[in-house]
Amino acid sequence: MKTPQKRTTIYDIAKKLNIAASSVSRALSNSSKVNPATKALILKTAAEMNYQQNVMASNLRKGSNRTIGVVVPRINQGYFSNIIAGMEDITYDKGYNLIICQSNELHAREVDCVNTLINQHVNCIVISIAAEKGGHEHLQQVIDHRIRLIQFDRVVDELETFKVINDNERASSEAVNHLIEQGYQRIALLEGPQNLDIFRQRKEGYLNALRKHGLPVMEELMCENAWTKELSSEATRKLLRMKNPPDAIFASTSDFSALGVLEVATQLGISVPDELGICGYSNEPFTEITSPSITTIDQYSFSMGKTIANLYFQEMEVADLDVEPKVMSIKPKLIVRNSTNRWLSL
Repeated sequence: MKTPQKRTTIYDIAKKLNIAASSVSRALSNSSKVNPATKALILKTAAEMNYQQNVMASNLRKGSNRTIGVVVPRINQGYFSNIIAGMEDITYDKGYNLIICQSNELHAREVDCVNTLINQHVNCIVISIAAEKGGHEHLQQVIDHRIRLIQFDRVVDELETFKVINDNERASSEAVNHLIEQGYQRIALLEGPQNLDIFRQRKEGYLNALRKHGLPVMEELMCENAWTKELSSEATRKLLRMKNPPDAIFASTSDFSALGVLEVATQLGISVPDELGICGYSNEPFTEITSPSITTIDQYSFSMGKTIANLYFQEMEVADLDVEPKVMSIKPKLIVRNSTNRWLSL
């Protein structure tokens, strides 16, 4: 097995040329204090030795890290990966780097991620909090360390920070209104953990739509914590085995939950959308290619990422740390597909 090559340092270059390491450092920083001939020799030697500057260390010495830390619940979901991509689209042009961390929906892991980013001296931390219950002392520490903090999607309301959110309540109301307009009457709700504001808002939107159309609110049709594909599949089986099962299911947590509903319906031989309507949330790429395609809610995740990055550069990068924080809300869009388009299938 080949031994990994040791990273070349300024001390290696200095030793080879028999000059001071400080001279090498100044030359690599393009200082005018170094003789042009010596500078040229140092740069040539650095290239031959495959020297790569440690940008983070250099920036720390200058007092500017030019790095933004991002903490998301899951990297492998299209929604969060698109947000990261949108942020990177802006930060790259600004000469900033992103450090991406994943909490995996665990509070303790989220705390570890935040502490690591604080120790990395990042300029800003952008976070969507984990589903697992826990305090927010670690986020207060970010503020106490005078590091910029932007919350998005899942936020802690008590902390007065910049926030970028979706209008979840309105989007959910539109989804349920659509189901009702398609003739569905017994609409079940797959809920996420109610300690998270986004899932409370989505539930409220569901309830508002039922009340608007004079439909009864039935507790037996609302399933708590059915927020993963596995949990939604389990909840769907229970719902569809009821004496009077629902004729539509709103998977308000994610499209992965909606996929779980579709798989169970297919296994049970239930026709979608004729016998069961299905609506998800987030507009994951797979929703277009399932059979039938899944109605969902587009949260404009790529644009949301760009909004977050622009918020930092336009409002926070050079402003006073005590600047009044603002909340920016992005309106999602209902994407109607075949899983709820009942009239089309008649």
